[in-house]
Amino acid sequence: MKNVNPQGTDEEMLDLLLRETFGYFLHEVNEHTGLIADTTQSNAPASIAAVGMGLSCYVTGVEHQLMTRKEAVKRTLKVLKFFLKSHQGPEPDATGYKGFYYHFLDMQTGKRALESELSTIDTAILFAGIFTAQNYFTGDNKDERAIREIADELYARIDWQWALNGKETITHGWKPESGFLKHSWDKGYSEAHLIYILLLGSPTFPIDPKGYKKWISTFNWEKHYDIEYIHAGPLFIHQMSQIWIDFKGISKANRKLGIDYFVNSCRATRIQQLYAVENPSEFAHYGRSCWGFTASDGPGYSRHTIKGKEINFYGYIARGIPLDPDDGTISPWAVVASLPFEPAIVLSTVRYAIETLDLKKNARYGFEASFNPTFPEKKRHPLGWISEWQFAINEGPVILMIENYNTGLIWNLMKKSPHIINGLRRAGFTGGWLNEA
Repeated sequence: MKNVNPQGTDEEMLDLLLRETFGYFLHEVNEHTGLIADTTQSNAPASIAAVGMGLSCYVTGVEHQLMTRKEAVKRTLKVLKFFLKSHQGPEPDATGYKGFYYHFLDMQTGKRALESELSTIDTAILFAGIFTAQNYFTGDNKDERAIREIADELYARIDWQWALNGKETITHGWKPESGFLKHSWDKGYSEAHLIYILLLGSPTFPIDPKGYKKWISTFNWEKHYDIEYIHAGPLFIHQMSQIWIDFKGISKANRKLGIDYFVNSCRATRIQQLYAVENPSEFAHYGRSCWGFTASDGPGYSRHTIKGKEINFYGYIARGIPLDPDDGTISPWAVVASLPFEPAIVLSTVRYAIETLDLKKNARYGFEASFNPTFPEKKRHPLGWISEWQFAINEGPVILMIENYNTGLIWNLMKKSPHIINGLRRAGFTGGWLNEA
């Protein structure tokens, strides 16, 4: 494998990676709507989660002098005004309904795209970004005041109670053609903490905390590699809510287990590395410095015999370990997103991905999204199959978790949000920084 020049100190390596990755949110944006593309694939729609990531990344960009405060305010206000003025209604080509927004939107018009669902989790990610901006742009001028005011107006109109569909736990979403999706956020540890904290903190349509308590009662406490934790296979589940919310030292659901959710994510990160070292399926390149199993792009649905073993390969799915689908696909960005949890093993893995595997060389922004050195690629690259595209929800966590590791900026901004504080308290969280908020 070709080596590249060393990346300097860990601080220099991370700074360069952040800057290179930030380009996604500078360039994959529609100048009229402010919407951000879901992927770099040609004619890709916007995703509202991408916008949430982007709004938080703009704040980081200002701090790193990658854009001016004036430019960040302009971009933020543009997209917030778009959401405020866009059509909310039951029509299949609306932008949203009941305060929620469709998962995918047309980049030019902002109308629903790909017959997507009105998404509760993606709306939550969007508002995590909106609250980041609201608590950063605190200047006493017309534009920054407008950001704060629009943020509150948008949040207040989300009808979380409607999205329960008559139940105690919130549904995954709704479609105008068929109504509510059959699944709810009611079983198993997931990224839904972000949703529940937002809906519990709502000033207009909060739900009873019993739905949240019902959800957390279903979490599985498991032991892998002599480490006990609340299990979820894909790494992103242990990261997504904690991009914005600092669970370190605050507890409720895990009190009987003796750890908080931050420590739980530390353990999940170590388990990922230990699984790669064991490598029970003998996939190529797995090891101490090559891991990262999460929701990601993949080589596509097919079945191949490799070294006498039948292996199922997948497209874009939620990969996880040790009990979830694993087809040899590795996602380096997912490792970076665990930086605040286990910096020592993350930093060595990131350095290996850059200096030994050369996983930034041909990428437009930072790391390649994912690769699979086991898949029998016809045009064989030294790393086998490599994703053709990059994804906003991969790029955002790289930037934001590097920032949280370095300064805690995103966490500290969200600690100022009355909505987040109220949601956490109604969920029963206490201790640590929350007692001082």
